[in-house]
Amino acid sequence: MVEYADICVGLAWGDEGKGKIVSHLTKHYDYVCRWNGGDNAGHTIYVNDKKYSTHLIPSGVFHGIKSIIGPGCVVNIKSFFNEIKYLKDNGFNTELIKISPKAHIVSDEHIYEDEEKYKNRIGTTARGIGPCYTDKYARKGNTVSDFREELKEYIWDEVLEGKILCEGAQGFWLDIDHGNYPYVTSSNTLPYSACSLGFPHQKIRKIYGAVKIYDTRVGIDPEFSDELDNNEELMKIAETGKEYGTTTGRLRKVNFLNINKLIQALYYSGTTDLIISKIDILEKINIFKYIYNNEICSFDSSELMIESIIKLINESNNYVSNILLSRSPKEI
Repeated sequence: MVEYADICVGLAWGDEGKGKIVSHLTKHYDYVCRWNGGDNAGHTIYVNDKKYSTHLIPSGVFHGIKSIIGPGCVVNIKSFFNEIKYLKDNGFNTELIKISPKAHIVSDEHIYEDEEKYKNRIGTTARGIGPCYTDKYARKGNTVSDFREELKEYIWDEVLEGKILCEGAQGFWLDIDHGNYPYVTSSNTLPYSACSLGFPHQKIRKIYGAVKIYDTRVGIDPEFSDELDNNEELMKIAETGKEYGTTTGRLRKVNFLNINKLIQALYYSGTTDLIISKIDILEKINIFKYIYNNEICSFDSSELMIESIIKLINESNNYVSNILLSRSPKEI
């Protein structure tokens, strides 16, 4: 039986540092599980000062924890085995990795359709994720159970037990229902979708919400207009923060943190513990600004800016009880 489930969710457009948070927390859990998305996600973590990146496999494997790809995920078999090889080559125990037989399979046809129809129109990662979910909901897709022989070492026919950490992909503003449609991902990114892994919502204990001190976005979205690309301060933030997508390698669009959107994401997600990262980036270049009520607010120091952000969060209607600050790629 599941004792409790904690969930790590992104509060923006992805790339908020969820992998680092999950890596930091993993040792306290029996399972680390992915509940949505496929290899369109990108998680970067550090183990013994060495940097690793995965796209599909949960981060628990880096710390010797059982790592589950849930029924709400979609799996590209070739990408999966490439990650297995990558992990084996780096000395990690891949026997800990399991896939739900109900997860759907991304085919070559899905990837081709994504590249031809959607990449330039809505800026997808062209990994076949959207077309795969389309077939899933049209009830004509193939699942992992259809490939039992090929994936027999990794198929998970058990039930979750003990303490569970759920690792989200993408972020709140990419959610299929709450994002700026159609410039969204194809799955539900809100934490309550994690219950599809196999536990009731009453088992949810904490929701860790991740956000950077500035906003970033990969792909096409009118909310991140091309005008932002010519803003010298935002360009400086992007360069200093090395804002390139883990999955796509594309330069992320950058804007000042939108406090109104953050507050909305905190409320809808039910975040209990908020982690704000990359504060050190703004401190290196002495740019301390955020957006509130459509106005840019400027500050003389990171301390004054963070104090103001915390005040606005505390005055809003949400469930946040802890706010943690990160000034290092390796620490919280």
